[in-house]
Amino acid sequence: MRSKSFDLFLEAVLGRKQIICRYQGHDREVCPHILGHRDGEEKALVFQFGGGSGSKLPRAGEWRCFKLAEVTDIQLRAGRWYSGSYHRSTQRCVDTVYVDVNTDVPNQPGRLAVLR
Repeated sequence: MRSKSFDLFLEAVLGRKQIICRYQGHDREVCPHILGHRDGEEKALVFQFGGGSGSKLPRAGEWRCFKLAEVTDIQLRAGRWYSGSYHRSTQRCVDTVYVDVNTDVPNQPGRLAVLR
């Protein structure tokens, strides 16, 4: 059974919508790219382009791995789709991929579906 957070992130991936949420004590603005599981936990690889962080967020944004059980106050919104230009290697956030919007990196481990 999927969590409500998982379903909201899935809706955002399918619709290429931004997410505003709270994660690890910080308000964040992200675009989710990969959604699935790792070690039995629901996880999402997101590109964070705004909001706060425990570590300094680069001006151009940065890839982050979120444990969906720790994400709260999720809101979807329309807006520019952000993605890092430097994501060219295999991600390690999600090992059983449910959905992946990033088709630039072939042969991601565990990929079940690829969307354009």
